[in-house]
Amino acid sequence: MKLKQKLQSVLLIDDDEVTNYIHGIIIKQTDCVENVVAVESGFEALEYLQTEVEGKYPNPDIIFLDINMPGMNGWEFLKAYENLPLACRAKFVFIMMTTNLSKFDKEAAKELTSIDAYKNKPMNEEMLHSLIAEYFPHHL
Repeated sequence: MKLKQKLQSVLLIDDDEVTNYIHGIIIKQTDCVENVVAVESGFEALEYLQTEVEGKYPNPDIIFLDINMPGMNGWEFLKAYENLPLACRAKFVFIMMTTNLSKFDKEAAKELTSIDAYKNKPMNEEMLHSLIAEYFPHHL
């Protein structure tokens, strides 16, 4: 998929370093994103989102969020995220990623307006292309 304009950045939030690495490779292979940032906890993600660089917050275009993480799971991260200043929350598409096929989690994700999609791991190029086509058609 060749884009007219690449997305600026994607944030991967997953406590599994290998999953972040593999998803990062898949995203880079599609050549559709300028910058991929991976963190291993909700706490790290909140810190990243609130850190200004050259007067700007990161504002990733897409956040891929794992549900089951120690310390702060995906649901707890979302509650904390909703309390961030608006400047830290702009421009996001949230994709919940899980290996858990829990009907409860899937239904809970549908009820949250901040969650745009609920996908099973692992990510693949077809999934990424589909998400970009759906949420960023002006980049095609």
